[in-house]
Amino acid sequence: MQTATPERRKATRPRADALRNRERIVTAAREMFVEHGPEVPLDEIARRAGVGNATVYRNFPDRDALVREVVCSVMDRTAQAAEQALEEHGDAFAALERFVHAAADERISALCPMISSTFDEHHPDLEAAGRRVEQLVEEVMARAKAAGQLRTDVGVGDLMIVIAQLSRPPAGAACLSVDRFVHRHLQLFLDGLRAPARSGLPGTAVTLEVLRQA
Repeated sequence: MQTATPERRKATRPRADALRNRERIVTAAREMFVEHGPEVPLDEIARRAGVGNATVYRNFPDRDALVREVVCSVMDRTAQAAEQALEEHGDAFAALERFVHAAADERISALCPMISSTFDEHHPDLEAAGRRVEQLVEEVMARAKAAGQLRTDVGVGDLMIVIAQLSRPPAGAACLSVDRFVHRHLQLFLDGLRAPARSGLPGTAVTLEVLRQA
């Protein structure tokens, strides 16, 4: 009598519905972190995502894992916005404008405080996402400077500070209605970045290294 040879199990990929659930959780968490801060109950996130609590914990064993995924996903989308700006615009300053407005839409200012307050800011995933964003922003700005369109006395840190400040209010603030003014004020700032500069800036350009030490 012949015995059946057991089939070798193939490595399985996550099912499409499982991936969709994970994406819904991350999207819901991002929205609620911006609105209420990082301590929002996980069952509220599950409710907004339209999944059960068990699905949340199956994807993210604890709050830190979920917060880290949200922050990394925001940084990934910010990097993608910079890549698209570089690819789609021949005009270097138009690429810079596109990136700045897209980055503000990600509400980085509301999410960044979570990095130091809720989990290890030196996690490899977070550091890798941060380096990617930094390199792309440097490329966007270098192109605009080389084209003579961006004033030379500003650094990457200057740009990121203003994006963070103008995309406030931070997490938990009650005045979210001011969001409708963000892009108007960002455009005023961007017009001030154009070369030739009409005035000199006090101090020196803010580099990313200076920004990290602040």
